[in-house]
Amino acid sequence: MASGTYPETPKNLCFEKVEFSKKIFSADYFLQNHRKKANLENLRDDLGVYLKVLRSAMIDLINKDYADFVNLSTNLIGLDKAISNIQVPLGQLKEEVLQVKLALEETRGEVLLLLERRQQLQSTKRSLQSLATVQSLLRKLVELLKPCDDKEFPSLVERAALQFNELQFHMSRCQSYLSTDDVQQAELISSRLLSNLNAMFLDGVRQHDAGSISQCLRIYLALGQAKAAEELFRREVVSPAMQDVISEISLQSDPNGLRGLYTHVLAFIDTNMKELLDLTTQSDRAIAVQGFDFLANSFWVEVEDRLERDLTSIVAFGIPEVFHQNYCETADFLEKLESHFQTQEELLKFRKNSHYKAFLDHWNLTVYFPIRWKEIVNCMETALAEGRRLAQGSQFHLLATTVAWECLHRCWSRGVFLPLLANRFWKLSLMIVSRYCSWIGEILEQRQPSNTQAESESDGGVVTDRLQFLVYLHADVQLFADKLPEFVTMAFSKLAGISKNTLAKLKESVEESKQQLMARCPTITQFILGEVSGDSMAQLRQVSDIPRLFRRTNRDVPSKPCTYVAAVLGPPQAFHKAQRASVNVDFLHQWLVLIFSAITTQYYSSVDDVLTSVQKTEESLRRLKKARDRTSTPSSTEGKGLGDDDKIRLQLALDVSCYCEGEQLRQESNVACLDGGTTTTLQ
Repeated sequence: MASGTYPETPKNLCFEKVEFSKKIFSADYFLQNHRKKANLENLRDDLGVYLKVLRSAMIDLINKDYADFVNLSTNLIGLDKAISNIQVPLGQLKEEVLQVKLALEETRGEVLLLLERRQQLQSTKRSLQSLATVQSLLRKLVELLKPCDDKEFPSLVERAALQFNELQFHMSRCQSYLSTDDVQQAELISSRLLSNLNAMFLDGVRQHDAGSISQCLRIYLALGQAKAAEELFRREVVSPAMQDVISEISLQSDPNGLRGLYTHVLAFIDTNMKELLDLTTQSDRAIAVQGFDFLANSFWVEVEDRLERDLTSIVAFGIPEVFHQNYCETADFLEKLESHFQTQEELLKFRKNSHYKAFLDHWNLTVYFPIRWKEIVNCMETALAEGRRLAQGSQFHLLATTVAWECLHRCWSRGVFLPLLANRFWKLSLMIVSRYCSWIGEILEQRQPSNTQAESESDGGVVTDRLQFLVYLHADVQLFADKLPEFVTMAFSKLAGISKNTLAKLKESVEESKQQLMARCPTITQFILGEVSGDSMAQLRQVSDIPRLFRRTNRDVPSKPCTYVAAVLGPPQAFHKAQRASVNVDFLHQWLVLIFSAITTQYYSSVDDVLTSVQKTEESLRRLKKARDRTSTPSSTEGKGLGDDDKIRLQLALDVSCYCEGEQLRQESNVACLDGGTTTTLQ
């Protein structure tokens, strides 16, 4: 059934009849497309309704064309005979058409042959006419190029150039008819014409005659000799001047070194090329001539060739500082040279010049960067190998941190950084931060040196106290991380023309390095707490010895705390007194809270163990006493003062009270954590 004969769908259905008339019908696509309009049940019902419509339409169609279906076989009777009757006339007609086609092909071939002969005759006629013109022009040019008055010379050269241009055109049309004498005479005329034109051009350049130069340039263009003019200017004007300027002798004798040499090179443009550049680069001038690039094809080609051949010392890598200075001065020279180009198109064309690319490749920065990388890395590794050595006159405490920060800035210093290596120096900067971070982990894992070693190195600036080193390290890490944004600002000032998206990614990489560095602070804090609380923890072992002091020793009732309490409080007091002037108050407060929290927890555990043991011993003695004979005589010690267990409890109470009071430490540190929580816990 054709698409146009599909019956219309009822108005209330969720689809149209065109859905089924598409060339490619997909049931999956049909279901997916109509699921948003109706659910599957409604879609099924609508399809059933339309199926009934289609069946009804099919029945109507069959009924309408039923007579044609029945009479179809009757209408085909005799069709074979009719076909046989027309086969013979059709064959004859085909034969006649083939004969006509062959006749047309023969006629077409004859016409093409005649046209080709006619074309050859026309070409021969044109060549002979050009040959006659060539003979006439050769005679005229010989007369024009004879010696003449200097005043008439420029106009004669221009006329000769125009006629010689016409001569070349006609000679190209009669190459096969030219004699050897004609070709040689034309070459002689060309040589003489170019010689005269070159002399006229050089005179105009040396005399700074803009009119004469413009006339010569137009003649060069007419002759198609623009490259010859550029090469002539390079060979006769630029090369002799640069021979005296670009050389090792000139470099050594110039008081300003390479910068002075480049100044003399650039001065040549203003002195000898002003008229040329005005005529060939400023299109708004009335006498402007387009089609020349003397700055790139004459001046730069000669300068680049001599720099590469006669001044090889400027790209030597032996002394990277000298190489960096030479490179920066060369970059400044190229920037000033590029300023002479009037349009962006001219500048881009110059930068694509093969001599320009060769000159940049001559400065092998892939060799310079590894040298700087090795210098910076060796400097940092040497400082890291010093371990715990102190820095002198630095904002940081440790030499390792100071050198790491200096290496970070050295990557971007004026004497080291180069814009073309920005990506590599950025990567090196991140490596420096990462290496400093890994060194922190390595130094924390090292064992504390012996006292003998520490004392022998004390005069050399080594931190003899591991605790003091850890404090310095923590302070340095905090300061280093806080100053990283300052480094980012400094580095971004050297990155010109970087997109905002790239700058955001660079900031993100530095932030990751900062977070990596800050992640070391909790570990350093744990080591600090361990160093301070370690000695106090060792003193707490004496708590378990208190029962032995009073059990069966007949000691007096305790009236003062044991000496170990002062020993327990001593390390935190000494730490606070030593660091309060150099450590941030917030960090010191936090550390003291954690230190006393750890000590108090351990002290509580030790006291609790002793009290539990005393209580168990007391209960055992009480049960033993009940088991004795009630008639036995009481011991002489019964009922006389405090017992041993009470003395032990009293001693512990005195010790705990002394520890909890900590008056001197509270007054000095003003640490709020010692004011209530600790006392309550122990009591």
